[in-house]
Amino acid sequence: MPQVNKLRTALSGGPGGDTAPPSLVRLRIALTLFFALDGFLFAGWVVRIPAIKHQTGATASTLGLALLGVSAGAVITMMLTGRLCRRYGSHAVTVVCGVLLSLSIALPAQTGSALTLGLVLLLFGAAYGGMNVAMNSAAVDLVTAMRRPVMPSFHAAFSLGGMAGAGLGGLVAGSLSPATHLLALTGIGLLVTAATGPLLMSSRAAAPPPPEPAAGTAEQPRKMGTRARRIVVLFGVIALCTAYGEGALAEWGALHLSQDLDAAPGLAAAGYSLFALTMAIGRLSGTALLERFGQTRTLVTGGVTAAAGMLLGALAPPVWLALLGFAVAGLGLANIFPVAVGRAGALAGPSGVAAASTLGYGGMLLGPPVIGFLADWFSLPVALTTVTLLAATAAVLGYAARNAGNT
Repeated sequence: MPQVNKLRTALSGGPGGDTAPPSLVRLRIALTLFFALDGFLFAGWVVRIPAIKHQTGATASTLGLALLGVSAGAVITMMLTGRLCRRYGSHAVTVVCGVLLSLSIALPAQTGSALTLGLVLLLFGAAYGGMNVAMNSAAVDLVTAMRRPVMPSFHAAFSLGGMAGAGLGGLVAGSLSPATHLLALTGIGLLVTAATGPLLMSSRAAAPPPPEPAAGTAEQPRKMGTRARRIVVLFGVIALCTAYGEGALAEWGALHLSQDLDAAPGLAAAGYSLFALTMAIGRLSGTALLERFGQTRTLVTGGVTAAAGMLLGALAPPVWLALLGFAVAGLGLANIFPVAVGRAGALAGPSGVAAASTLGYGGMLLGPPVIGFLADWFSLPVALTTVTLLAATAAVLGYAARNAGNT
């Protein structure tokens, strides 16, 4: 496959040891903790969705509408967060959103109807969407300053946090009410934010290194032309296709295992934990994979693997086989989102990252409501096969975009 691919990977840092100055190392640690906290809190919410569905008496379609509150709040905030980051700095916005996310996670368990659930999820989604855009903006600047392709490591922290949050949720699902569990998560989130926030706030935003003079080439596209904008949208759609699957598994995976396969609450919660674990493993090895195989092979192979795994996870009758499918899907999806966002950023700078990230996270947040409607019209297993369809689409688009870096 054409070599666009070699990730500009070695964004001049090479695969060698981390030679970043201590200030960048501290900033990387702080950002990693916020990514992990984001995944931890989000997973803690999603594993209690079956219990909150029962508490509110929602059907699959009304639950889907309520979950649209997360999507609406997040997408609206994502469109504004870029401006807030430019005005107040991505570090400050990350900390504020961390506080809001920690506080708002306790609210869903206090609701008694799908309507009130949807309203409080607007706030939760706004905090979640703002935190994701702010964190990724700070991470992109840090990756550029470090001159090493370490973006997958931040997303690995999100997945590890998700695994921990889902694992904890599985352990307490049978003994703690959703209200007690989510209130405890509020306390954990505020403690982590209080401990890590000052470190992030005291670190200056990582400034990109000055451009190196290059004979005959000017590779600093900061304004997107028409063709560049189309390619950024293409990468954004790739991110959307795969983030759709992550959102679907996060918010419907546990319900599928418990409702369709009669899994116990703890085992149902373990489904997302296993998915998050394999995704974290894939992302921890992401830099090495990208340097060895290039971006196109990583995108295509990941999309095909995720499609096969999700088909198994959605349609396999035994619980253990569905869990295996979730694990394979996690491995396949692991690096597609970071690669798509990274290539958009390499082409069009921060504006490319913002556009691709917003499209991608939009897919993650719009997927669950779509699954809810399809589950009511057909069935939840059939609705989950849409993840397979979109993962395969991402593989095709990834191959089609193999020469995009030659723009």
